[in-house]
Amino acid sequence: MSNQPKTFNELISGDQPVLVDFFATWCGPCKMMQPILEETSKKVGDKVKIIKVDIDKNPLAASNFQVRGVPTLILFQKGKTIWRQSGVVPTHQLVKVIEDNIASKA
Repeated sequence: MSNQPKTFNELISGDQPVLVDFFATWCGPCKMMQPILEETSKKVGDKVKIIKVDIDKNPLAASNFQVRGVPTLILFQKGKTIWRQSGVVPTHQLVKVIEDNIASKA
């Protein structure tokens, strides 16, 4: 039973929507996003997968999606960007974005 980690492209191309938090360890606002993402995850459950991408360790991923500032949140579904925003996004707004976008694409 092999449980190989999926590549970034495999993750964002699946049927399950994926919210990607592009962040940096030195970024203050990025640290503020951590509890927001945890709270959002509790509220939306398995409707969406939330992953974090450190732009310093993954500069190619950041470059591919034109991430110019951190934090940048991008919601993917089937490999396509369906929403993106830079800066800190409050939990209630993030939950609404996820529910609105997933409901309309389902």
